[in-house]
Formats: sequence, structure tokens, C-alpha cells
Amino acid sequence: MESRPPRPVRDQARRSGLRGPETAERAMTNAAYRRSQLESLVEAQGGCRAIPPLLLSADPYFDLAGEEFGRRLLLTTDVTGAEYCLRPDFTLPIVADYIANGAGEPAAFSYLGPIFRQRETGPAEFDQAGIELLAQPDGDIALDQVLTFARAALSLYGITPNVRLGGVGLFEALLAQADMPDAWRPRIRHRFGHTEAMDRLLSRLEQAPDLPRTEQPTRDELVEDVTARMVSAGLSLSDGRSPEEIADRYLEQQALDAAHVPAATLKLLRDFLAIKGDALSALRQIETLAEQHRLFLGPPIKAIRRHLDDLGEARVTFDASFSPRLDYYTGIVFEMRGQGGTVLVSGGQYDRLLERLGATAPIAASGCALWVDRMEAEWPK
Repeated sequence: MESRPPRPVRDQARRSGLRGPETAERAMTNAAYRRSQLESLVEAQGGCRAIPPLLLSADPYFDLAGEEFGRRLLLTTDVTGAEYCLRPDFTLPIVADYIANGAGEPAAFSYLGPIFRQRETGPAEFDQAGIELLAQPDGDIALDQVLTFARAALSLYGITPNVRLGGVGLFEALLAQADMPDAWRPRIRHRFGHTEAMDRLLSRLEQAPDLPRTEQPTRDELVEDVTARMVSAGLSLSDGRSPEEIADRYLEQQALDAAHVPAATLKLLRDFLAIKGDALSALRQIETLAEQHRLFLGPPIKAIRRHLDDLGEARVTFDASFSPRLDYYTGIVFEMRGQGGTVLVSGGQYDRLLERLGATAPIAASGCALWVDRMEAEWPK
């Protein structure tokens, strides 16, 4: 795998107070030393050192990571029109290869190398390091290892991070117990981590009148009616949406319009998502909220508390609304930021990803990715 020293050598030299050729040489030596330490840390994680191909099919990224991530891909096509991208991350190809080779056995992967994404600032090629722990016998212990690795990597660069924790599993437990029609649960879950989208949906539900449900035609009656209307209008029954798809969409929308979410439930969701602050204080607020609404949230709260000890002297906040914009994350998620607010590490538990990529049974997964150039830029001035 290609390996290069981090870019900001000149800046490091300026910070050191050195001048002339000695400046560049000392800065290069410091950067190279930190890089070698990081290499050693990655190698020490055991398991397999993963080196996925540089050119990958783009389809899994569009399917799983969504349009926002898709816009950052560096794309090309082959002679058949199939789309490929330069490797934008390590996690997806590592997990896909694990499944292709017979998922099920515990596996540990580590990596350090270049990825390629379009960014608002900085080059499109940059290095990431990380670990992925799959099918480990104890998912909580695996997450402990991930957090310990992340903290060890940051300590090589003299960084005591600000850590933001989120609880995907905690929110899902609340959502499963909240008083609402089942039709709305997946739609609310889909917007978790998307603050603006969640606010729009909750506002819409708050404004929706509680109307009596009128009798609806059956699916067969709707399909027959839509078919007749399309034929009468000279529209093709096979191009575009079929009569069956139109009927299903209509019935789904009617069911949602008739499924009223109680005002007390909407207030519960608003109150929960607004909780943010010192981790222990935030968790106590959530416990109080759960008691008020008779919700059983003990196990996910206990899991979050358990991992606080792995974060050392870091300042830890818990944000009840925080989640990566990827719905395959499951239990606990985290970000570690530098003093300037830049995200240096992100990761968590992502059990659903393996099933999305073809695993036939649930498999526990935890991992994290570190931005090497950002860590190098945080080297103490």
C-alpha cells in the first residue's frame, strides 16, 4: 500500500521555531516519526492488515451511503457503462470481502492508506487509518477496543479530544415503545441524525388534524381503476410506474394520513432529541424522561455508561440527536474532535451493514476511521 508522509511539514516547522534547512529536516523527522508510530499501532491491532483495491464498484456506495456521500465520489465508467469509483473508504470493501469469503467467524482488520473523496477543502487524496472488528463474541468489548485504539492514535499526536457520543440503539428503544401508529416508526427512524429533516417531519405531524378514517377501496379495486384510467388516457402500463405501484403508494399515503401521532408522543420525541451536554448529566435527564413516560431504556443507557471509562481524560458529551447519516449504524456511535472542532475520528457499532451487504444472519460489527492529515495538523504548536 502506498504510504506518504503527511502534508503540513512546512507548518510543523514554523511551529517549532526552527529556521532554514534545519527547520524542514526537523519537521520531516517529527512527522515521519509520528507516522511510524501510527503504523506500529495499526499493526499491533492483530488480525489482518487490509488493502482493498483502489478501484471499486460505485453501486454499494450509492445504495448504502446515499446521494450526499455519492457526490463526493471520484467516478469513472468502463466500456459497458458500469460505474466505478476510486476507493472512498475502507469499511465497505473490508466488510464486503469478509462476507464473500464466508462470514461468521470472528475477524479483525486494520488499515492505513489513501482514500479518495472530493472535499470542500484539502486534496481529494488523503490517508485514513482504522480498525474493523467483525463477529466478535462480545460486541461491547469490541467497541472498547475501538475506543482504546482511537484514543491511543490521538495520543501519538498529543491530542486530548472532545468526544461526542450518540445512542442509535437508545433512540430505537424509545421509538419502539413510544405511543404511535407503527406506520410512522420507520419514517421517524430514517430521519434520525438528520436534524432539519426530523424537525420538518415532527412539525408536519404536530400540525396534522386527528380526522376520522374514511372507508378506502381495496387494493384490487384501486388497481382495476388505475388500469382503466391509464388505458383511457393512452398511457403505457409498463413504462414508468405500474398500476400496482400507483395503488400501493396511494394506500400507503392514505394509511399515513389516517395514522395520528399523539401530541404527548411528539413532545416526548422533541424533549429527547433536545438533550445534549455532559454525558453523565445527559443520561440522567434521559432516565428522568423515561420514568415520566414509563419507558424501559435501562440496557442501552447502561451500555453507554459502561464505555465512558474507555475515554480517559477526554471531555465527553452525549447528544441524543447525534447519529451518522447512515442507517446501518446500530448501538453506540462517536466522534472525536480536535481543539478547533475538526472531526479527527468517527465510528461506532454498525451491525446492520453486514446484512445490507448480504450476510444471512445478524453479525456484530464495530470500527472507526481516523483522518491522518487532520491529526497531523493538530500537533501541538
